Amino acid sequence: MFLLQLRNELWKLFGKKRTYIGFAMFLFAQNAMLLAFRFTRWQSNVERMLEGNGYLASQYVSALTVAVIMLIPQILLLMPLYATLVGGDLVAKEAEDGTLRMILCRPISRVRLLVVKWLAGAIFSAALVLVLGGTALFFARWWFPWQGMFAFVPGMVFNVLDVSTGWKLFLCSHVFLAVNATVMLSIAFMFSCFNVKPAAATILALSILFISLVMEGIPFLEQYHHWLIQYHFRSWILVFAEPTPWARIIESQCILVGLIATMFIVGTAAFQVRDIKS
Repeated sequence: MFLLQLRNELWKLFGKKRTYIGFAMFLFAQNAMLLAFRFTRWQSNVERMLEGNGYLASQYVSALTVAVIMLIPQILLLMPLYATLVGGDLVAKEAEDGTLRMILCRPISRVRLLVVKWLAGAIFSAALVLVLGGTALFFARWWFPWQGMFAFVPGMVFNVLDVSTGWKLFLCSHVFLAVNATVMLSIAFMFSCFNVKPAAATILALSILFISLVMEGIPFLEQYHHWLIQYHFRSWILVFAEPTPWARIIESQCILVGLIATMFIVGTAAFQVRDIKS
């Protein structure tokens, strides 16, 4: 029965048109960024950086390199928007439409209902990341060869890798990206369990994420960065560093999983005391 209920939640989730907004916008953004990289000074700047450090640009401006370059701004700006959009809808939209009262007439507990809805959201988060990474690599492969990889983020990562290692780390990074997306969705899901509108739940979750991003950019708050969510979201890009700081990555992943559990518990506690039938 649990699997049947989960199937029904997935059917409802992926049956909504707004669920696919994120997938469509990722496709549009990736093609726009790919054209910009190919036909502006963006590519020449990357090549100049490689050659200035003693590497042959022709060996490292590849599909993997361009895919990661395209992913960074989308993960910072677009992924939080579409993950929280779905997370804010999971409970609050059903309450707004009046279908939640009918669902609670069935002999299931509120906790079980929330578990099923959160699992459906987590599956959506993983699918969103899979499509994001898969399409980025697919489109980049049209224009660039399959060869060595160059990963660069100022102050964090500067590394060149052979194609085999780069491909393995690219896959590994998407596991951490799926955790990031689930955290974003879980924050919106928590607010969705309160007596608020779906749009309010989404906006509240986005506010938390963007406030964390802004605070991380304030220089005199650098010693407090490890208290910010965005600091731990950086785990996915750190896998490309040399040497890879696995201790920090594992620590950040444990904190993010703890955040997911905390958001779910807080949301469940709020939902348990709500008077849905009035």
